[in-house]
Amino acid sequence: MADHDIPFDKSFDLVPGIVKEIAPKVRALCAGNGGPFTFKGTVTYIVGRGKVAVIDPGPEEPQHVQALLEALSGETVSHILLTHTHRDHSPAAAALKAATGAATYGEGPHRASRPLHIGEINPLDAAADTDFRPDIRLGDRDIVAGEGWTLEAVATPGHCANHMAYALKETNALFSGDHVMGWSTSIVAPPDGAMSDYMASLYKVAERDETVYFPGHGNMIREAPRFVQSYIRHRLGREESILHRLAKGAADIPTLVRAIYIGIDPRLIGAAGLSVLAHLEDLVARGKVATEGTPSIAGIYRLA
Repeated sequence: MADHDIPFDKSFDLVPGIVKEIAPKVRALCAGNGGPFTFKGTVTYIVGRGKVAVIDPGPEEPQHVQALLEALSGETVSHILLTHTHRDHSPAAAALKAATGAATYGEGPHRASRPLHIGEINPLDAAADTDFRPDIRLGDRDIVAGEGWTLEAVATPGHCANHMAYALKETNALFSGDHVMGWSTSIVAPPDGAMSDYMASLYKVAERDETVYFPGHGNMIREAPRFVQSYIRHRLGREESILHRLAKGAADIPTLVRAIYIGIDPRLIGAAGLSVLAHLEDLVARGKVATEGTPSIAGIYRLA
């Protein structure tokens, strides 16, 4: 399944620095940190009125923090929740906590989905917020409640080991972070990400009842269960493409990227290679693909 078979929404109507009510009990503020991995920027969400929760305060950018505090003027922040600890989502939590006194919530501190292999350097170190430590750690299905709103923590590892989505029980919606986004597929890049975890998390949310997703980047996703199924088909298609190419002979990851990602933005080639590595780690673990030693970005792969 190609990317163009997913019903992406490339439109976006949030203006950085201006808060907008996008659904009952939900306001959104775009940080404006646009780029090839963040689309138009990280979206920070405010849940409730009066006594509110903030989900993903965003990057450590003073203009965004100031806009967020102005949007919250006259209200009390009772909870600060994080979907995960990449630097476009979590660093502003420190400034928001200092300004409001609210406790922070999340699955846990940043960690990789697997240990680094010998000689391996984590290419995502710059993206990781290793300073964040939640005041209160959340597990799957834990409930966080405030004035007029109730959030259920939904553990969704894969994009990041500590990724957590939040279901807003009053409106049947899910804050999906970077697990599912409407503008693009999510990057699953070892060692931070793991494809086996990611696929399990996709199947998990596909079985839930939420029909609307509020992602970390881009517009809200409507008909969410159908959209998740397109995500699942896409990943299974990527897997089949890898196996199809390996059926022609052994190959390294750059060769696989050239065969699978036709016309890719050059800025995303490195991420594509890591995504292929994530698939290969999973395929090797399942006995479908073989390589010498531990799967690595420099490995040569063949059908098992």
